[in-house]
Amino acid sequence: MNRIAQTFSVLQSNHKKALIPFITAGDPAPALTVELMHSLVNAGSDIIELGVPFSDPMADGPTIQRSSERALKHRVGLHDVLSMVSEFRKENMRTPVVLMGYANPVEAMGYKYFAAQAEKAGIDGVLTVDYPPEECEEWVRCLEQHGLDTIFLLSPTSTQSRIAQVAKLAKGYIYYVSLKGVTGASHLDLKSVALRLEELRAVISIPIGVGFGIRDGKTAGAVAKLADAVVIGSRIIEEIEHSPQNKLLSNVAELVARMREAIDAQRS
Repeated sequence: MNRIAQTFSVLQSNHKKALIPFITAGDPAPALTVELMHSLVNAGSDIIELGVPFSDPMADGPTIQRSSERALKHRVGLHDVLSMVSEFRKENMRTPVVLMGYANPVEAMGYKYFAAQAEKAGIDGVLTVDYPPEECEEWVRCLEQHGLDTIFLLSPTSTQSRIAQVAKLAKGYIYYVSLKGVTGASHLDLKSVALRLEELRAVISIPIGVGFGIRDGKTAGAVAKLADAVVIGSRIIEEIEHSPQNKLLSNVAELVARMREAIDAQRS
C-alpha cells in the first residue's frame, strides 16, 4: 500500500476527511518551498499538491498564474521541483506528495525519465492537467511501474464516457473540480456537488476530493460532509502572496489549521 492509499485508509478508520493544500514550488522563493511544505503538514495537512511552475497555466486563474510567474522569475523548473521533494523527504517520509502541472515540462524531460526521477525523489502521484485520459494508458502504465498514482480531474461537464475512462485508469484519488471555469472561481453550489458526487461514486471506487471555490472554514466543512478530501489552492496562494516574509509561514499555517479544525468538526 503506497502513501496515498495508506493515508486515506487511516483517515477513514478515524472517520476523518483529507485536507489537501496546493502550493506552487518556488513561490514566493525557492528557499521557502520545503519550509512551507513542512508547515502545511504541521498545521494538519494530509497530502500536499505541489505545483510545477509553467508559463501558460491555462486551467488556472489569475492567483495561481501569478504564483507560477513568481516561481519562473527564479528559474524554477521541473528538475528543481524534484530536488525540493527530495529535500522534504529527508525529514518527512510519511506525507504523500502529488505533483500537479502541465504536460510540457514532462514531455521536455521525457516521461519515462521523469517517472524514474519522480520515484527517486519520493513523489507519490502526478496530476497532469492536459493529458486527456482517453490517450493516457501508456502514461499510466509508466507511472505504475514506478509506484506512482495517476490523479485525474473530473468536472460538472465531464461526459459519461470520460468518467468511465477515468474510473478505469485513476489511482490514489479523483480531483473533482466543483465549478466550471478556472481555479480561484467562487459561487460553490453544494447541492450540485452532492448530486454529482453521488453519480461519480456509482462508478468510482477510489476517494474523491473536491476543489475550486473553497475559501473559508465554513465552506471547507460543508465540502467535508460530502467528499473524501478537501482541496484548497487559490486561498493559500493568496495568503502567500499578501503576507510579509517574516509572517508568511505562520500566516499560512494558521489558515490551514483553521481549515483543518472546520473539516474535523464535520466528522462522520
